[in-house]
Amino acid sequence: MKERSSHKMDFNDVWKLVLAVVGVIAVVQELRKPREARTWNGKVLGVVPYDFRWPTVARVKDTYWNPDGPIISGRVWGAGWAPNLGAITKRMKRR
Repeated sequence: MKERSSHKMDFNDVWKLVLAVVGVIAVVQELRKPREARTWNGKVLGVVPYDFRWPTVARVKDTYWNPDGPIISGRVWGAGWAPNLGAITKRMKRR
């Protein structure tokens, strides 16, 4: 008799699924706007940030290395959050 393999979803699987759903919602949100009003960045449900604009060096630097910014910011591309290593480093040096 052949055993069925059961795949249990772990936290990473659930998180990836949630971010994929948020990404789809964000795209639908943008496509519902008139073409000239689409910015391709914003927040889903006013909470989860998304940005589908082409990444730039300035935005990468501002997201991942901005000592004066928040510790957690929106990602450079996609949906969700990213750590701001510059802000984390600055706060750790104060201790």
